[in-house]
Amino acid sequence: MPDSPPSPMVEFEAVSLRFEDTWALHDVSFKLHAGQTHVILGAAGSGKTTLLKAVIGLVRVDRGSVKLFGEDITAMSEHDLYPLRGRTGVLFQEGGLFDSLQVGDNVEYPLLNRQIGEHNNKTDSSSAETQAREALRFVELEQTFDKFPSEVSGGMRRRVGIARAIVTEPPLVLYDSPTAGLDPITANTIMALILKERDVRNTASLIVTHRYQDGELMADFRYDPERQELVRLPQDGGSRHRTRFIVMKQGEIVFFGTRDELAASSDQYVKRFVRHEE
Repeated sequence: MPDSPPSPMVEFEAVSLRFEDTWALHDVSFKLHAGQTHVILGAAGSGKTTLLKAVIGLVRVDRGSVKLFGEDITAMSEHDLYPLRGRTGVLFQEGGLFDSLQVGDNVEYPLLNRQIGEHNNKTDSSSAETQAREALRFVELEQTFDKFPSEVSGGMRRRVGIARAIVTEPPLVLYDSPTAGLDPITANTIMALILKERDVRNTASLIVTHRYQDGELMADFRYDPERQELVRLPQDGGSRHRTRFIVMKQGEIVFFGTRDELAASSDQYVKRFVRHEE
């Protein structure tokens, strides 16, 4: 018999969540597989960040099911959720660094607190430093290891946040507004690093953003490790379809599809984001 296809990294099935009288999520369904990117667009308060939180059980849904790495976490205990969260990298809004810790300590933090399987092992400090330096090298910031977050620029802090999110080499990374508040050049640098992470390690990515341009870059380019640069994909290239766009409105997914399908949409709400409008 042929091997069964691998389970999705993330699977939502008819997920709904209500905060008082408002639907934060309503009948949300989608799947995300290894190496794929879903770019989540939508107005403020449309449910984008709530969706990310539901992926790792930081908010519990009222209806439907949420699966993470093939396991149903809808009613899973915090104890059982912990190792699954440990396999997920998260870039928080604004980077989410600890101001009182040096950059290196910030990046090491997930390693020193991660439980490994059922053995509750912890990474020793020398190994953690090595891995943290490698992660900072990946985002081209190893020289900041001994600095404090206040000593580096906003764009650098965001890159440090990416290093912390990927230091455990997770198969899934969640990015919450990775380019918010950054100038266009710095924003493109951040997105290039996210694309590099996806293509070098075949990482699944969920990206919440207000910038349609962020999604364009993920859909139109790939990272070439030999040339160590981004390469534009052919217009009809199959790799372009690794990126899907989700547009949310009042907790619902009102669009799910490719970049070309998004650009062709006649829905006025959806078209706002293609025109780079808020």
